[in-house]
Amino acid sequence: MPVRIHWFRRDLRLFDNAALFQALSGNEPVVPIFIFDTEILNQLEDKNDRRVAFIHRALEDMQQQLSKIGTSLEVYNGTPLDVFQQLIKKYSISAVFTNHDYEPYAIERDTAIANLLSSAGIPLYTSKDQVIFEKLEVTKDDGTPYTVFTPYANKWRATLEKTGIPDYPSEKKSAQFFQQSPVPMPSLKSIGFIDSGKNFPSDTPQMEVLKHYQQNRDIPSLANGTSRLGVHLRFGTISVRQLATKAKATSATFLNELIWRDFYHMILFNFPRVGRGEAFKKAYDAIPWRNNEAEFKRWCEGKTGYPIVDAGMRQLNATGFMHNRVRMITASFLVKHLLIDWRWGEAYFANKLLDFDLAANNGGWQWAASSGCDAAPYFRVFNPTLQTQKFDPQHKYIREWVPEWQELTYPQPMVVHEEARKRVLEVYSTALKQN
Repeated sequence: MPVRIHWFRRDLRLFDNAALFQALSGNEPVVPIFIFDTEILNQLEDKNDRRVAFIHRALEDMQQQLSKIGTSLEVYNGTPLDVFQQLIKKYSISAVFTNHDYEPYAIERDTAIANLLSSAGIPLYTSKDQVIFEKLEVTKDDGTPYTVFTPYANKWRATLEKTGIPDYPSEKKSAQFFQQSPVPMPSLKSIGFIDSGKNFPSDTPQMEVLKHYQQNRDIPSLANGTSRLGVHLRFGTISVRQLATKAKATSATFLNELIWRDFYHMILFNFPRVGRGEAFKKAYDAIPWRNNEAEFKRWCEGKTGYPIVDAGMRQLNATGFMHNRVRMITASFLVKHLLIDWRWGEAYFANKLLDFDLAANNGGWQWAASSGCDAAPYFRVFNPTLQTQKFDPQHKYIREWVPEWQELTYPQPMVVHEEARKRVLEVYSTALKQN
């Protein structure tokens, strides 16, 4: 019997799933699969990686839902090429469906899979699912990509008013799944990882959070000041279309954050060199970084002597989450106060963030380093003390993560803000004049 394959990647849900909807809209039954890609997993040094545990838990949830309708998710562990070679032998495949991924590795992987399938006479169909607008859907009038956010955002909103937000009710087509008994899933242990057992943020957008997002989003001590939906957007356990619909009706500020997300994915797709470690503004690759390893270690451990910076780093290390305002403060401190290459910080966040997303992480770090598109100007240097006075005036956030901040055991500041600011302005100015 011919079957269709739906390949889950960053879309770990059975509802409002664009590629899954397309797969289930045909006549052949659909076999849903997921691949723990060893090309990615083998690069993860921490075997207690929360992201792998999150994925595994999401797959278990989907498996429970699928078993209730007499079908099963097939979960594989290996390289995608090897797995698809197995699938071609196992099934008579009429087509494979999956959703777009915009990262350089993913594009190379999907090209290789498309070539393999094509050689077997099998088409690969891909859909837009993890963003509202992608690639070159929102461009300047001459068809070139925007590199400044505000005009992009204005065109994005105008385009949305014309097109609306589509709906792909894949949950209504469950009868089209291939009927089979539950296929055992590999355990976390069998793929080389362990489960920390920690709870993950809820995947339910709290409407009160969205309603008060503009007033509360910059206050790191508030438990519900931000949505905490980053990890769910990253792995597609929620629908960005459904979230954007709610944001459009509730919070223009939150919708603006989703536009930033689309913007950075668009930049990564159209300028893939930023995902390979290059500055968007090439002149900034000439900055002579100090790259002091001992100072970098203190930053990583949250021992800089600046409580707001240390609180952020300790929150990240303990939970895999850092408040967005504090992400900007800690990033600015590493790059501007310590003159350490933004790529070091980008890599550290990539290892630690539960909601790590290459496009957003790179965009944020290059913004802080002033090397990115529409970035903060190089002479903008966050003052951690003033940031604390503005966003954590009662030191609630600091007390939570740096309880010893007023004790003698707490380290003195690594650098004096005024001196560090003067140093970075001289270094940047000199390097940029020469390029």
